[in-house]
Amino acid sequence: MSKKILEIHDVKREFKMGTEVVRALKGVSFNVEAGEFITIMGSSGSGKTTLLNMLGCLDKPTSGSYLLDGVDIKGLSRDELARLRNHKIGFVFQAYNLLPRTSALENVELPLLYNAAISTKERKERAINALKAVKLDGRFDHTPNQLSGGQQQRVAIARALVNEPVMILADEATGNLDTRTSYEIMALMQELNQQQGKTIVFVTHEPDIAAFSSRTVMLRDGKVQKDTANTNRKSARELLDSLPETDDY
Repeated sequence: MSKKILEIHDVKREFKMGTEVVRALKGVSFNVEAGEFITIMGSSGSGKTTLLNMLGCLDKPTSGSYLLDGVDIKGLSRDELARLRNHKIGFVFQAYNLLPRTSALENVELPLLYNAAISTKERKERAINALKAVKLDGRFDHTPNQLSGGQQQRVAIARALVNEPVMILADEATGNLDTRTSYEIMALMQELNQQQGKTIVFVTHEPDIAAFSSRTVMLRDGKVQKDTANTNRKSARELLDSLPETDDY
């Protein structure tokens, strides 16, 4: 029987802005099984950012329930939420969020610095393995300004993997990249999902990026408008191979 990594039931989130009450989420429900690769789509104002903050344990629902790997986040303190985030979720952002004067290896080691149970030696080994998993052998000592945008995003993905999280949560992770580099990153995501069984929740506004996932949840006006399996799932590797060669390096 499949294990549920995310269980979201009738989640509502309301904010007070002066005398107004803004209902950002109006009863969202869906589950994500272990090993799924889903995309969450929605235009501005759909509730996508509010949902992302909740999935990342940066916020809690006003009502309803959200279970991450069997843990209900509603009753957790801020410190407990931070611990859960650090152990269960690997984040990948649009802007990479790498430390500028720090090597790729040190950037990837960062999440493990807060884990007292991991020795310096193990921390380095895990960071090296994560960078190898995203095909950045030989780039360990490079700082972000010595890497291309695609390579920086690979460092960010390695950093997301290093804690062996139950879920990778990506927020518009191809938003700053050109088509070729976007396909490279999505090919890597598909590989992590299909070959290593990683559970991936990928937030995007681009339908062509959503086509690489196995399922798409579409938000509109704070509700799930559609939740559909992608029966014609595209291969990012095949599309990448079909692009004309360029002289840009």
